[in-house]
Amino acid sequence: MKLKKIMVAVDGSDHSMRAAAYASDFAVLGSAEILLVYCRKRLSSILGEPYLQQAVAEVMEKSNLILEPFREMFREKGVPFSDRILEGSPGNMIAEAARIENCDMIIMGSRGRSDFEGLLLGSVTHRVLQAAECPVLVVR
Repeated sequence: MKLKKIMVAVDGSDHSMRAAAYASDFAVLGSAEILLVYCRKRLSSILGEPYLQQAVAEVMEKSNLILEPFREMFREKGVPFSDRILEGSPGNMIAEAARIENCDMIIMGSRGRSDFEGLLLGSVTHRVLQAAECPVLVVR
């Protein structure tokens, strides 16, 4: 099986950093490209203008700060990549984006930012495993 595009789903946690490092090695070995994704929560439209635009700008800034260490890792290793900031329920959005982007594999950490969210396996990771149409590699 030839991997052309590998999705790496991250949230800024140590688990996702390890998954990204593993994915970059995988990409180098197989001459694949990385699609780096971060999923943020939806903003309430109740905020109204101009507060909604201010909230969007703040969330995008935070999202880009979370993605930057991963971008830097891929640049240093010479791995071709693109990135996306998704909005919505991470488990569903990651699986759907992988389908739309024709990813051959998803690589993600076993748990996210909060160990409380999933004692054995993170709830987002569990949802992606259930919903994804492509193979999912979970890195501890």
